Amino acid sequence: MKNVLIPTDFSNNAWNAISYTLNYFEKEHCNFYILHVNTIQNISTSEVPYLPTQSVIEESLKPAKKQLRLILKRISEEFTDNKKHKFYTLTDYNFFIESIRKHVAEKKIDLIVMGTKGASGLKELIVGSNTGDVIKKVACNTLVIPEKATFSPLNEIAFPTDFSLSYSIETLQPLYEIIETTNSTLRILNINKNNTELNADQQENKDLIEDYFSNQFHSFHFLTNRKVEDAVQFFTESRNINMIAMVAKNLNYFQQILFHSKVEKISYHIEIPFLVLHE
Repeated sequence: MKNVLIPTDFSNNAWNAISYTLNYFEKEHCNFYILHVNTIQNISTSEVPYLPTQSVIEESLKPAKKQLRLILKRISEEFTDNKKHKFYTLTDYNFFIESIRKHVAEKKIDLIVMGTKGASGLKELIVGSNTGDVIKKVACNTLVIPEKATFSPLNEIAFPTDFSLSYSIETLQPLYEIIETTNSTLRILNINKNNTELNADQQENKDLIEDYFSNQFHSFHFLTNRKVEDAVQFFTESRNINMIAMVAKNLNYFQQILFHSKVEKISYHIEIPFLVLHE
């Protein structure tokens, strides 16, 4: 039984994440925890911070609880009754990241799923601030569902890596399980800026990945491009990539692929889900 946490701000992007998730886990037993956080700064209108009483907090959470009931109603209307799925609604008054961490620990969450809106051509972070904070600051595997992502059965998963770090079996296990259960193919992508050969450490890390996925469909791909995000865009366009998986600790690739400001020609941010793996 998987425990899945889905934070929501009641936006269209948040609903898209819920819809994608229910389709994605259609055949698996899951507990879905749909969470809305009223952050402290949202409630406090005064410039001087204060601690509201419990009654004030409860009153402030009433609209959110009503909205969550509407989400459950919409789920029941748009999705057939899946006996494998159980739903729980959560409201919280807290700092956003602290709330996520608390529920991850208390509910033994296996995966966080968050919707995000692309930058729409503006020079701003492609991943919304809350989503960006979660995948960088919460030690839990996170699936990011962009605004224009629609569910389709997984065929190919891109795994960008520079082979600079070794990954533990525990870190890669969720990715292995996805490939095994969906019969998808892992496309391991290395992007070299200067067309240089792998050094000894990189070759060893590559061999470890190859050995770990030896019983699954996989292939290695090597591209030369000074801009990692351009190479990822080219690769996703040239193949039927349904998901991009990355390891959070590999900050070099992680920052370049997810967090940059030049988004004019980058579409994978708003179309392809990202699976961020944590140790």
